[in-house]
Order: sequence, then structure tokens, then C-alpha cells
Amino acid sequence: MSFHLRFGANDVRILNDERVFDGYFGVQKLTLQHRCFSGNWSAPITREVFERGDAVGVLPYEPETDSLILIEQFRAGSLRDEQSPWMLELIAGIVEPGESDESVVRRESREEAGCELDELVPIATYYPSAGACTEHVRLFCGRVLSAAVGEVLGLAEEGEDILVHRISRSGVLDLLQRNQINNGHTLVALQWFALHGERLRDAWTRGIAES
Repeated sequence: MSFHLRFGANDVRILNDERVFDGYFGVQKLTLQHRCFSGNWSAPITREVFERGDAVGVLPYEPETDSLILIEQFRAGSLRDEQSPWMLELIAGIVEPGESDESVVRRESREEAGCELDELVPIATYYPSAGACTEHVRLFCGRVLSAAVGEVLGLAEEGEDILVHRISRSGVLDLLQRNQINNGHTLVALQWFALHGERLRDAWTRGIAES
């Protein structure tokens, strides 16, 4: 089935754009109008938008052991969690100007998990919180060549303290089923993997046998 959104980028008027905070992240204050479904223009509205930068994430999969490489680290944004502010996640990083998605994926994989990857398969692209944040996320699944399982990695200058795990596919999908994965990027990737993991394993193990 084909579906087309009613409006596009030309159906928004930016009346004012002001930088109101500039730190590790930024905040823009926008005054704008947008086209309404009635065909009229909206009254001017004001929104503060969080400028986080675009990000990429990779779900490393090891077909030989039918396992995933996931990392565990502290997240300040989840301090309110009653169980723990530590999360089990895929590998992710912010894409700086001039960087390619693939180069960031491979760099972050080495820094966060001592992980070398071969083939990358696209999973999804999306805006995780478009009502308030400009961040656009691109997710991949990567074929693992090696990983620093059981080691603690990360960049000290960035305050990173990251524990590397290897968890079987059945174990990870069980965690997903029991609602024990509470990170959005990881949820999206694992839902995709639940649908495509068997096909991917077949394809990549055939490749191993043929090499």
C-alpha cells in the first residue's frame, strides 16, 4: 500500500529562530506557522527545540555463536528509574559534521566494546522524540569479527565506564519479551532483530561456509 503525507517542508514558515542555550547540547526557540488540514495557516506558535545532533547505533551480531554484543553503562537521564539508572544497550554515538554513519559506527564499536565489525545492514531511521528534539537516528546491525567481552571500556575523558556483554539471541529476545530492555534505540533494533535475525544468521553463516 502506498501512503503519502499531506504536507511537506514547504508548508512551514519560520518567523523567528533564536539560540537560547548553547552548552554540550543546544536549545533553539522557534516561532513558526504551519499549514493546517483545513487548508489555512496556523496562528504563530512558539516551541523550544532540543538540538542534540544526529546519532547512529549498531546492534553487533555474532552468527557463529548466535549471540549479540551489548553494553552496560550508567545513564543520568534514567536516575528516576526505580530499579537502576544503568542500561543494557546497543552501541551508539553522535555523528559530527563531516563524518559518515559508517565511520562513526566503527569508531564507537571499537571505543565502547572493542568490537570489530564486518558487514553492516540498515535497520531503521527515525526521530525518537520529534515533539521536542531534532535528533535523527540511523540504526544498523553489524556482523561481529571480534569483541572485548567481559572487559570494561570507554573513553576516560568522556567519563565512560562501559561493561561489554555477549548474550545469546534467545537470551536477549527473552529480555525483550519480559520488558527488561528500556532503551529506545535498543528496543527498535531488537524488535527488528526478532523479525529478521534468523534470516540474517542463515545468510551470514552461509557466507562463512563459502569463504
